[in-house]
Parts: sequence; C-alpha cells; structure tokens
Amino acid sequence: MQSLEKTSDVYGRAFEHFIALELRAYLSYRRLRSPLSYWQSQQHQEVDFIVGDDIAIEVKSADKIHDKHLKGIRLLKQENICKKYMVISHDLIHRKEEGIDIIHWKYFLEKLWNDDLL
Repeated sequence: MQSLEKTSDVYGRAFEHFIALELRAYLSYRRLRSPLSYWQSQQHQEVDFIVGDDIAIEVKSADKIHDKHLKGIRLLKQENICKKYMVISHDLIHRKEEGIDIIHWKYFLEKLWNDDLL
C-alpha cells in the first residue's frame, strides 16, 4: 500500500473527509439536529464546514497556518453568522487570530468528543 504525500491534493481532500466523518459521527452519536453544511462567497472563497449557527470550520492539511489560509473564514466571519470560527490543521501552535481559533486536529477531536465545542 502506498502512503499519501502530505503536500498532495489527495491528502488534503482525505484529511478534510476525515474531519467530515468525525463531525457527522459526533452529530449522529449525540443526536444533535444541527445541519452540517459549507459556505462559499461570491468570490468563490470557501469554508469547509458550518455546524448550525454554532461553528465554522476550515480544514487545512498544512503544518503551519499562514495568512493565506484564513481568507475564506475571515470573509465568513465578517458576516457574523456563527458563534465560533476555527481552522483545523497539523499546526502544533494553538492560537487565536482575529477571533479565529487555529488548533491541531487531535486537539479538535479531543474537544469535540468531550463536548467542549458544540
């Protein structure tokens, strides 16, 4: 079996799919009726997941989150739709930039399944 290169498009899509499966499993297991959707601007900027009006989640497979990774979620935040905004990645440095939480994916899963996010 071949492994995926962490910098490949396929890896990025697989990583996003993994987070989608975890979100769906959590919502189902907890019997939450919050819809799971996504957001796209007229300029074609996207945010991967919107859970009800609670949280907007952008998934990036990058090891280090840079300014360019925050374009879509910043645009969405301006619309003030959700209560929380978050970028999930492989970046080990947890921080908050302009009200957007940037966290490592393992920490995200821990918070999710401990009921600390929704």
